Amino acid sequence: MSELLTIKEASQWASEYLGKNVTPSNISYLIQYGRIPKNGGNGSVLINRYDLEKYYSSHFLTKEETWKKQLGEDLNWTLSFSEYKESETTKHVHRLHPYKGKFIPQLVEYFLDSHVDKFKKEVFFNSGDIVLDPFCGSGTTLVQAGELGIHAIGTDVSAFNSFISNAKVDKYDINDVLHTAKKISLRLRQFQEDKNNVDFENHLLNELRIFNNKYFPSPEFKFKVRQKEINEKIYGEEKEKEFLKIYEKLVKKYRIRLKQKGNDSFLDKWFLQVVRDEIDFVFQQIKSIKTVTTKKILALVLSRTIRSCRATTHSDLATLFEPVTSIYYCKKHGKICKPLFSILSWWERYTKDTLKRIKLFDELRTPTFQRCLSGDSRIINIFNEMEKKDAEFGKLVKAHKIKGIFSSPPYVGLINYHEQHAYAYDLFGFERKDESEIGPLYKGQGKAARESYVRGISDVLNNCKKYLQDDYDVFLVANDKYGLYAKIAELSEMRIVNQYKRPVLNRVEKDRAAYSEIIFHLKGNK
Repeated sequence: MSELLTIKEASQWASEYLGKNVTPSNISYLIQYGRIPKNGGNGSVLINRYDLEKYYSSHFLTKEETWKKQLGEDLNWTLSFSEYKESETTKHVHRLHPYKGKFIPQLVEYFLDSHVDKFKKEVFFNSGDIVLDPFCGSGTTLVQAGELGIHAIGTDVSAFNSFISNAKVDKYDINDVLHTAKKISLRLRQFQEDKNNVDFENHLLNELRIFNNKYFPSPEFKFKVRQKEINEKIYGEEKEKEFLKIYEKLVKKYRIRLKQKGNDSFLDKWFLQVVRDEIDFVFQQIKSIKTVTTKKILALVLSRTIRSCRATTHSDLATLFEPVTSIYYCKKHGKICKPLFSILSWWERYTKDTLKRIKLFDELRTPTFQRCLSGDSRIINIFNEMEKKDAEFGKLVKAHKIKGIFSSPPYVGLINYHEQHAYAYDLFGFERKDESEIGPLYKGQGKAARESYVRGISDVLNNCKKYLQDDYDVFLVANDKYGLYAKIAELSEMRIVNQYKRPVLNRVEKDRAAYSEIIFHLKGNK
């Protein structure tokens, strides 16, 4: 075999070498991010086989072996779902809107689908059963139940979480959504005609393209950084200052308003003025939509859009620090990047993506009921509230009761669930109930916070038991590093009958260290 390989040949060689499927995209990623050097010229890309072998030999010890060394041999690798691509773990409507702290749909499938694993001896849920998720979040359990022929109820204290969940399982007139979205896009373009931000951004992009091609050629620059031939911090700061002069001239030339006058709300602080103007314009268009389901799904598209258009760096999208109103050296992309000055491209991209995902889910969903109720799971009367929202489903729930629970409670002191969608609460006017969150980040992880968490989770379980069948099954996905779930089970008058320790792969946080969580299987004391 020749030492120099095309990308396709390299993917074939790597697949044989590793004993797993390595796609051409995987090889392109290694080149793009400077993991291996690129050879060739005149538009051709070649990879030296020895560079590829060196990379894999130093980086590839099976993740299962590595993680079991760190986390213990009791790690259930089957539940890692490592065989699934990212597109499969975010399939159809699961990716309609970003959400921190959600589990992947394959985990729900494993426990709800009686056919998913022929080696799994127990069957916990069957077609026609009703499952409850009292910490519904973004609705993963509801969506998967809809695929599997299982009815599902969610409850969540966050009004926006309920909004996301119900938007995923609602049914839509696709043509009406498409037609309405196109009208809004056209009106937004007309709105932009009196503004300078589009011409400014196009001019800026052209200047950035010239500058980045000269000083940050890809993938050579990233490879040199990884080989420590370039001090990324010093070089990046130097070139950022150099391009800043060009940026400031363009801002002045096009008379671009950057910061807003106010700083009182999330929308005031985290969006450039030109972006805020477009957000407010599109929202006014959405408010005038007559068809309720069309209005709701396009509101969700707008929420997803504005989340992507916050004035922050690409590496700080998950955790905001300070608003960014200027260009900056982007460590994630290895070049000079910029904040966004218009929402149009994201609005159109997410509209198209949303319609595609809804169509895919429509082909898979079953004629079952799914609904998320907005309320505190510690006290909500599920039967009464469901009858108010959907009389037919409410009647079914009362008659048959709920077979069990599959849910991922909040982890103590990890996420502020309302704050992660502060932009949506500001825009849509949903009532915030931060004080009702169980185990929020702002309360920390100290003794008092842990005790409050135990009481909160057990109160939820005790309330939910009223609506469960006698021989119920409860599955709770948790990272129990403080050993709280034995006490939670005791206070809930339940017993832990099994624990499944699973590795958590594909985490989006910067910390990619080996990490596991436990699925606790609980049943009533008898």
